[in-house]
Amino acid sequence: MQKEWIKGANPYMPLWEHVPDGEPRVFTYQGETRVYVYGSHDTARTEYCGTDYVVWSAPADDLTDWKCHGVCYQAEDSSILYAPDVVEKDGIYYMYAAERKGSLIMVAKSDKPWGPFTDPVKTELGFDPGILVDDDGKVYAYWGFCKSWCAELNDDMATIKKETMRENPIPHCNAPWAPDDGGFGTDYFFEASSPRKIFGKYVYIYSRRVNEHMPELGVYEDCNGFLSYKWSDRPLDGWQWGGDISFNGGEIIPGPGGNNIMTYRWGNNHGSVMEVNGHWYVFYHRQTGTDEYSRQAMLEPIDAAMGKDGRIFLGKVTYQDGQPVASCPVEMTSQGAHINGLDARKWISAGYACHLYGGKERAYISPVYEQSDEVSAPVKEITDGLTAGFRYLQFGANTPKTVTVRAKGPAEISVRLDSHDGKEIAQVNIPEEYGETTAPLNSGVIGKHAVYFRFSLADSSDHAEFDRFTFD
Repeated sequence: MQKEWIKGANPYMPLWEHVPDGEPRVFTYQGETRVYVYGSHDTARTEYCGTDYVVWSAPADDLTDWKCHGVCYQAEDSSILYAPDVVEKDGIYYMYAAERKGSLIMVAKSDKPWGPFTDPVKTELGFDPGILVDDDGKVYAYWGFCKSWCAELNDDMATIKKETMRENPIPHCNAPWAPDDGGFGTDYFFEASSPRKIFGKYVYIYSRRVNEHMPELGVYEDCNGFLSYKWSDRPLDGWQWGGDISFNGGEIIPGPGGNNIMTYRWGNNHGSVMEVNGHWYVFYHRQTGTDEYSRQAMLEPIDAAMGKDGRIFLGKVTYQDGQPVASCPVEMTSQGAHINGLDARKWISAGYACHLYGGKERAYISPVYEQSDEVSAPVKEITDGLTAGFRYLQFGANTPKTVTVRAKGPAEISVRLDSHDGKEIAQVNIPEEYGETTAPLNSGVIGKHAVYFRFSLADSSDHAEFDRFTFD
């Protein structure tokens, strides 16, 4: 019997799809509740995004089962479309489309959550618009790049109530593109505005470009791989610092001198949080390839809580005496919505690695575009000492006896458990040409574990590739 492939892991869309900037929305249409993601679409391949938007959705009770609804909007002038947002008001779905690389924001309408969105009208909004329809029907817009703005919208959903405009509601980062307007501050607004209403509070989620070292996360340069948030009792001002929800730099491991190391190549980040079927998630994106032009949609379960003082906590929350007291970014995983771990007895693509560290050169997940359920995204440019890690796999109650790896060498792989330098459970000798190699386990393994594949290459000039693996 042919082995099944893991689907709906992290990234949760098929490995051939490249949708970044996805802000999730939960809509109930004709009695069915689904999560919809409207991302910009990395189809240009040599620059950010592309000329169309696609819609993907999943049932609210199964975030591993994603369906593509196809193209829902195309730029009228064939210009590049940047990150959109979609909201529902009075039974109409409004898409805010960022044409001409975000310099022209149009609002289009549909009577269905998956579109198509038609009759676009020019708005007064700017780059990366995020929209909030409040409980009382008022609508607020948030936008900006290296400088933030927010305002209430008129009933036309396109124009601004000028008296409500706020400039720099969040202090911005220090970057070559940031204006010298006195708006700099350590909250470091970069882009990707996404407003939400959580526990009755207004929450402003955005991409933060930190201008300081963060050794605890392995950050030693200006870095905008964060999704962060502030919260307020009011929709347009009074913002208080919340924290970082997501960081796309992979697993953070201890390094020399007490400084930690990230294990995945960080890049720009964009997304939001959503409560789905009683559980909270952060939706964000990661990088593949050797640039930022083939990004992929990711998600992680998070905690969401409110303290006695009204403070909102999002991410990995620490509790004391039953009360939330602190939060930090949730870990980046391979499992995503498979919260019990990926089934170790299915084919698992190397493209689900959340840890690529070591070696003499930077290995990367190669983008794939063949629209097949069995396409695998290989890890390329593997050199001696590279470790590819997957968090987490589920082995069940009975230990497998073997591991099978499809890869190209020549190389020797040490398969390790729980950490990159953890217990070795198998050794696999990989041939020079692509092939499937099976090796026995030298130790039993049951339950949920992280698994790491450490490559040893005899010749420092050699390169290996890693396509997929499974246990039996």
